Amino acid sequence: MNTSHVTPPTSSFGWAIVGPGRIAHRFAEAVHGLPGMHLAVVQGRDPGRVQAFADHWTRDGRPPVPATTDLAAALARPDVDGVYIATPHAFHGGATRDALLAGKAVLCEKPLVPCRAEALPLVGLARERGVFLMEAVWTRFLPIYATVKAWLVEGAIGPLQGLQSSFCFDSPYEPASRLYDPALAGGALLDLGVYNLTMTRWVLQQALGECPEPVALQTSGRLAPSGVDQRVWATLDFGAGRVSQFTCGFDGSADNGLRIFGQRGHIVVPRVFWEATEAQLHIDGEAPVVVQAPLAINGFEGEIDEVVRCASAGRIESAVMPHADTLATLGWMDRIRAQLGVRYPFE
Repeated sequence: MNTSHVTPPTSSFGWAIVGPGRIAHRFAEAVHGLPGMHLAVVQGRDPGRVQAFADHWTRDGRPPVPATTDLAAALARPDVDGVYIATPHAFHGGATRDALLAGKAVLCEKPLVPCRAEALPLVGLARERGVFLMEAVWTRFLPIYATVKAWLVEGAIGPLQGLQSSFCFDSPYEPASRLYDPALAGGALLDLGVYNLTMTRWVLQQALGECPEPVALQTSGRLAPSGVDQRVWATLDFGAGRVSQFTCGFDGSADNGLRIFGQRGHIVVPRVFWEATEAQLHIDGEAPVVVQAPLAINGFEGEIDEVVRCASAGRIESAVMPHADTLATLGWMDRIRAQLGVRYPFE
């Protein structure tokens, strides 16, 4: 493994933000609230938007946050140790590749890229260069899921039988928006369903020790006029009677919870499971156990700490969110999109 291009961490881990949108504000808030790290630079295509973002996060007596539209210049800065990529999905791959080539640890918003074929060379590049790369699935690092993991590992609900989840909200159709534009890799599956799928994989891993590949996958849905998926219903059959069912969509509401079923009980993450602070253990014939686990800042702190810890130790991937899980989930989404007839112009 060639590690000559890796930028060694400094005493204060410096972050570059690529794509100063709404979700990047949440990331910046967490960085500001964590010790031993800072915002080193913000990069985006719109000069005014980039500068406004940088000005907003220049605070607490810290030096001004530099702003630039030049990605190469941002990545060349010696005070940048890690790069957080929060552009529309279609642009994740190019920014991730450039950051890896610059030797910077990469935390890229989910999905890492729109399809598995695009992800494979990026994972290969991270391994070749010895540079850390992780898909930003912050849900896996939330405190409440340590409790859920303990229940699954100890077999509190008995042998796993299946799970159900939903992630839906109502967003009016706007063909040029990142949600609906195929050129931006829009669609409910990549934007929302990735959470249902990555947590399906995580639950099976905790309960079984590993996640088998689905023996069958059935999908139905509704396409927007632009051709991307507006709603998805899917069932993944993992054999031995274990099934995961989920729905995601931009065209209505749902309870947005996660339910895990076992032979003698079930686990419920009742609301917004992707940023949950509560979990319930229901054992047949017993009173429910309800656990609360508040967020330390806003929920992003767990994945950020993981990047700094792993990169500082010279690792190229996280054991909590490894490359294999990113590739597997992308493969499932490829199959679902194929069944729906969704194809992006850049594929």
